Amino acid sequence: MIEGVLPAIITPFTGDNEVDKEGLEQNIEFLTGNGVSGIVPCGTTGEAATLSIKEHEKVIEYAVECSSVPVIAGTGSNNTTEALELTKFAQDAGADGVLLITPYYNKPNDRGMLAHFKTVAESVDIPIILYNVPSRTGINMKPEVVAELARVSNIIGIKEASGSLDQITRILELTKDEDFVVLSGDDGLTLPIMALGGTGVISVVANVAPKLMVSMVEAFKRGDIEEARELHLSLAPLIRAVFLETNPIPVKKAVELIGLAAGDLRLPLASMSEENEKKLRSALLALNLLK
Repeated sequence: MIEGVLPAIITPFTGDNEVDKEGLEQNIEFLTGNGVSGIVPCGTTGEAATLSIKEHEKVIEYAVECSSVPVIAGTGSNNTTEALELTKFAQDAGADGVLLITPYYNKPNDRGMLAHFKTVAESVDIPIILYNVPSRTGINMKPEVVAELARVSNIIGIKEASGSLDQITRILELTKDEDFVVLSGDDGLTLPIMALGGTGVISVVANVAPKLMVSMVEAFKRGDIEEARELHLSLAPLIRAVFLETNPIPVKKAVELIGLAAGDLRLPLASMSEENEKKLRSALLALNLLK
C-alpha cells in the first residue's frame, strides 16, 4: 500500500540553470530524515513541464540513487508515446512506481482517457498512480473512468486534486472492492480525505514542513483525531501561503528560505511578489521553520 506523506519534490537548479544533483541529494536527505514515506520527483512541483527529456531522466536517476524511501516518479505527458517512454525509463532506473497525470491540453474524451492509461499500464510492470488535477490540465477524470482503470492490475491508486470531496467519495465507493488507494493531491484536504478512507498525501508543503505533515498523518492513523486536527489547523496558514501564487513559485522560495537547495525558477515562471513573500516568511516563522 502507498500511504503516508510523499513530498512532490522541487527540482533545484544551479546558477547556470542545470539540475543541481548535490542540492537534490541534500533535499532528499532532509525529507527522508524527517520521516516521509516516499518522494515524488518530476511532478508539477518539480517543474517537469520545463525539464527536457534528458533532464527528466536525470532527476529520476538521481532520486532513485539518493533516496532511502520509495520513489514514485512523475512520467506523465499529454503525448501517450512520451508518457510510455518515460515510464519505461523510470521502471528500468529502479523507481518504485510512477505518477501519470491526465493528458493536459488535448482534453481527451473518456474513451481516449482510458486508452491512454491502459496503453501505458499494459506495456510496463511498474505500479502506476493516476493523477487528476483539473485546475492544471483543463480536464477532470470522472470517478467512473477511475473505477474502470482501477481494475487494471498495476494501476494501484490515484492522486486526487479535484478539490471535490463529493468526487473523492464517489471514487472510494466505486473502488472499495479493488486493491486501489486514494491519495490527497491537496495539502489542505489531507485530513478530510483520510477521514473518508484515503491513505495519505502527495504533498507540496512537506518540502518545507515534512515532520509536521508526517505527525498529522500519523496522529490520524493511530486514532488521535484531536492532535491531527490541531496539527492541521497549525499547518493551514503555511498551506495557504505556498499556494498564494502558482505552484511551485512559493514553495521553491520557501525551500530557499529554510536553507535548502532551490535555485531559480524556470521561465515562464517568475519570482513571487514582495507582498506574498512577506506572507510566506510570516507563515514559516510562525512554525519556527526559518533559518
